[in-house]
Amino acid sequence: MAAEMPSTADTDWTDIAAKAQTRLRNSIPSEWRIPQNKLPPDDQLDVTDFPAKCGLLTDAELKITESYATEIVGAVAAGEWTAVEVTTAFCKRAAIAHQVTNCLTVVMFDDALKQAKKLDDHFASTGKTVGPLHGLPVSLKDNFNVPGYPSSVGFCAWALEPLRKESTIVGILRDLGAVSYVKTNVPTAMMIAESVNNVYGRTVNPLNRNLTSGGSSGGESALIAMKGSPLGVGTDIGGSLRIPAACTGIFTIRPSFGRYPHFDAGTGMGGQESIASVHGPMARSVADLRLFAENVSNYGPWLKDPKCIPLPYRSIELKPKLKFAVLWDNGMVHPTPPVARALKEVAAKLKANGHEVVDWSADGHAEAMNLMGKLFVADGGQSIRKILEASGEPLRPEMQSYGDSKDLGVYELWQLQKQRTALAKRYLDRWAACEGLDAILSPTTPYAAPKSGDFKTVSYTGVYNILDSSATSFPTGIFADKEKDVYEPGFKAYDDVDEATKNDYDAAAVHGIPVSLQLVGRRLEEEKILAITEKVVQELAL
Repeated sequence: MAAEMPSTADTDWTDIAAKAQTRLRNSIPSEWRIPQNKLPPDDQLDVTDFPAKCGLLTDAELKITESYATEIVGAVAAGEWTAVEVTTAFCKRAAIAHQVTNCLTVVMFDDALKQAKKLDDHFASTGKTVGPLHGLPVSLKDNFNVPGYPSSVGFCAWALEPLRKESTIVGILRDLGAVSYVKTNVPTAMMIAESVNNVYGRTVNPLNRNLTSGGSSGGESALIAMKGSPLGVGTDIGGSLRIPAACTGIFTIRPSFGRYPHFDAGTGMGGQESIASVHGPMARSVADLRLFAENVSNYGPWLKDPKCIPLPYRSIELKPKLKFAVLWDNGMVHPTPPVARALKEVAAKLKANGHEVVDWSADGHAEAMNLMGKLFVADGGQSIRKILEASGEPLRPEMQSYGDSKDLGVYELWQLQKQRTALAKRYLDRWAACEGLDAILSPTTPYAAPKSGDFKTVSYTGVYNILDSSATSFPTGIFADKEKDVYEPGFKAYDDVDEATKNDYDAAAVHGIPVSLQLVGRRLEEEKILAITEKVVQELAL
């Protein structure tokens, strides 16, 4: 079940949005608010160096915030940094990041510093940490509920109402020693592949503010790319972890359903279980993803979430040489030139390193996406429309299908679910027939990162939500190049979406943007796909 969300009835949505934005702005300490004339000009697209140049962070705070999560917990446990020092540094850097990317929805700095002080007091009196994440600030996607704060999920109706109940993962992270300090922006209902809503507006990509940071965990991806968070928690129902990670060049894993607790996070589609939403970590390294995955799994979340699988973290030893199947193209939308080039170069490098590389067809992918489109609006869009109606908020144009759809009815829904499971069985058999296959290598999206408003397809990620596969997105170390990355003469589009993707492509706009790819394992192979991703990244760096 989803967490029950409050609503603000009989209040105009524009008034709510104005109040929510004012509350957010005022929640940033005045000494951390940067005067307009000191902010980067609008035509400065890359703002990733702004935190180091703006003068708000000390040298010590820069060192802390440029460290990886694994380094931070080690330094705090060794007594080199205090939890208060680390939390203060990330609160300041998150405030800076927000002012140039619009990545936050809720600021919890005061409570975070109180929690950090408790951790320091415990360490001072016992000489021990409270857990493996002791003193680590962790950012949360907006839909994770923290008592006393709202979870808008991108809806005006929910933007001002503080919640009473805590999402299970929030409590688990606190028990492990982590400090929650901010919540991050999402699209309306978390059902758009960019992070834009009528409450807080649009989050932009800090690598190039004309480009999207992706969605629906795009506030997280922008914040982490700005090093305003060492580790964040997002969600994924159609690519919502992997897409924003790819747009900003960071790492993530989409776990299979049941590995991490998720049942009581906020959602605009409560009760929709035909395609399971999951949550997962986002960070700047595979080691930091593993820090989250291992400790949350070993906490025993199945004792708190009725849908969690009792599966502690497993050690994994990979074969020296692996077998990869490459999905060059999904038959619906061609990868844009930077992604197509990265896929070729990574596959060639793996083959040169002695790994077996074979082709993987897109059989079943179009069917999976057709199913996804129907299942998401099986209720006729009623769940989302009812929430919007509470404040009179209009449906965003990106979500028109939720306004046009009709309720399928239980019988038709069951037939779709039957078709989904049959498709998953065929895919499983095809994997088994490719003897010794370790992972599928594919685009995460067709784009390096599209311009804001131009994201048109989740077809490379969504298929693996239908199949409930474990999957990562990782930066390849390859960057878009306006000279190299052009469409071949005679390009033939599959359909209007593919043609529009080609027409939207601007080689100059994405020049220098990191290109990410996706690695896919079988269901519940999180440990293996993390190990494979780490191995691939290490080999690409040589």
